[in-house]
Amino acid sequence: MEHQMIELKNLTKRYGEVVAVNDLNIQIAQGEIFGFIGPNGAGKTTTIKMIGGILVPTIGEIRICDIAMAENPEAAKLKIGFIPDRPYLYEKLTGIEFLKFVADLYHVDARHFLKKAHEKLELFTLSDWSEELIESYSHGMKQRLIMASALLHEPEVIIVDEPMVGLDPLGIKLVKDLFKHLSENGTTIFISTHTLQVAEDLCHRVGIINKGALIAIGSPEKLKQDLQATNADLEDVFLKLTNPGT
Repeated sequence: MEHQMIELKNLTKRYGEVVAVNDLNIQIAQGEIFGFIGPNGAGKTTTIKMIGGILVPTIGEIRICDIAMAENPEAAKLKIGFIPDRPYLYEKLTGIEFLKFVADLYHVDARHFLKKAHEKLELFTLSDWSEELIESYSHGMKQRLIMASALLHEPEVIIVDEPMVGLDPLGIKLVKDLFKHLSENGTTIFISTHTLQVAEDLCHRVGIINKGALIAIGSPEKLKQDLQATNADLEDVFLKLTNPGT
């Protein structure tokens, strides 16, 4: 049996009368790239924040690498590399200082820090900027620095909200190639995206969320077949599922 790295059981988040996420049940195996797509306000970011341990569910359970987030949040979070859609960075730090700050949060061994940090800076083509203040970075560079910081502790699970926002075509290719490489080496990746092309290019399976509920799940090919839309791309499938009247 495949080893499940992310398990969402009856995951629900309510704000008063509003149900932001409604009874999600998803299991994601080791090495899988899972795409989570849906229109604005569908519940994607709320779900991502619950998986990352930032928001507490109203009902339901999250397990990361078989650790219950509710019972042992610190151990679960140490397994995760979290990449938000908007980078929150300390602008008055240099790139390398920010990586050191994150490394300390994740208990990265100080003896190996510099080697790991320089590897990640090189990977994201930031080596020449490591001593520069983050306030001088472009948006794309900030996004790449956040990704570098999220990978420093070599997490088993990566959770990414809108990974390609603000990246140039070279940055997008770099990130896609990196995710494929990580997946091949057993890292599990959960990607929330509006960019259907990203889901189609990268993901083994896709879940489509609308109004807080999971309305379809499967490989991009299976979702197309289910709608007899074999010639369509995921965009058409997505529009049909989220706008049944069209």
